[in-house]
Amino acid sequence: FYQASTSEMFGNVNKKIINENDKFNPVSPYGTSKLYSYWIVKNYRESYGIFAANGILFNHESPLRGETFVSRKITMNVARRYHGYNDILYLGNIYSKRDWGHAKDYVEGMWKMLQYKKADDFILASESATSVKNFVNIAFKKIGIKLFWKGKGLKEIGYDKKTKKNYVKIDKNYFRPNELHYLKGNAKKAKKLLNWKQKYSLKMLINEMVKEDIEKIS
Repeated sequence: FYQASTSEMFGNVNKKIINENDKFNPVSPYGTSKLYSYWIVKNYRESYGIFAANGILFNHESPLRGETFVSRKITMNVARRYHGYNDILYLGNIYSKRDWGHAKDYVEGMWKMLQYKKADDFILASESATSVKNFVNIAFKKIGIKLFWKGKGLKEIGYDKKTKKNYVKIDKNYFRPNELHYLKGNAKKAKKLLNWKQKYSLKMLINEMVKEDIEKIS
């Protein structure tokens, strides 16, 4: 049995890199509910010996990600720009940092957890934290647009360096009530015991998402 846990269970733990032994401190209803699922799986595993694994996955993305998630929201906006649309990309906390990887790598990790000789809990992560702002920069660069940023706080704007047109703005409505500022996972355990490793870099992931969205819109 595989239980899909989440890095959001850790909340703002104020650690540079998080492992399976770190304290949980969720700051969202999603993270809190996932924490119950995590513990009930451990309870049943330890009480009845069932083969049940918790996969604590940090952000895993792909072209199949829903359009309300910030990663796909960004790549869809970039794809629309490529096709001549002029939609402004509105974002919340662009300085929030996440540990992003490709869902293909993480699904392979899920499978490996269930093939291992003993049921256990594993973190899957890229071991790199990237800001939303940098994600945006990489995505726009894929279509030949270099952004430069001006202003602070809610007045910060991302411009096309060449045309000086506004492409990205900040909207206070997209800030979370209790902000999760930083997540970076330590996947050492999964790498050592499961022989798990990533095949996709963040740049490869973003380029694939942008390419797929360009094709979908066309």
